[in-house]
Amino acid sequence: MERLPEFISNHLFLVSLLVSVLMLLIWNLYGSVLSGIKQIIPAELTRLINREDAIVVDVRSDAEFGNNHILGALNIPDADFQSRQQELDKHKDKPVIFYCTSGAVSAKLARTLSSQDFEKIYVLKGGLPSWQNANLPLTKER
Repeated sequence: MERLPEFISNHLFLVSLLVSVLMLLIWNLYGSVLSGIKQIIPAELTRLINREDAIVVDVRSDAEFGNNHILGALNIPDADFQSRQQELDKHKDKPVIFYCTSGAVSAKLARTLSSQDFEKIYVLKGGLPSWQNANLPLTKER
């Protein structure tokens, strides 16, 4: 333990790399908690739809939405979100659940919306693949 400062000074690059990786790991694990956006699993999403009349927002592109999406989802692509955000204003008192392919884009948009007086904002943890892995139904645009 007494040689730790010597090791750090001799391997400054490796130690700083280790600290950076640890910080990114902590952000990955606790970033959603710190941002105030709750991530939910597919079973919780289903409960919110059935019991609280939740609004589900698919932020993928129109083409991806047309291939498959959660039944009843509203498609507001990431690229159009700023111009179409007012479509969600009438749902401020309902739970609003965002999902995308991985969960990263939806979390970013949910953080944007959280600063605008929405009461309950959620992100589907793992995105659409988590919904599919739970063997829950999808529908296609016709």
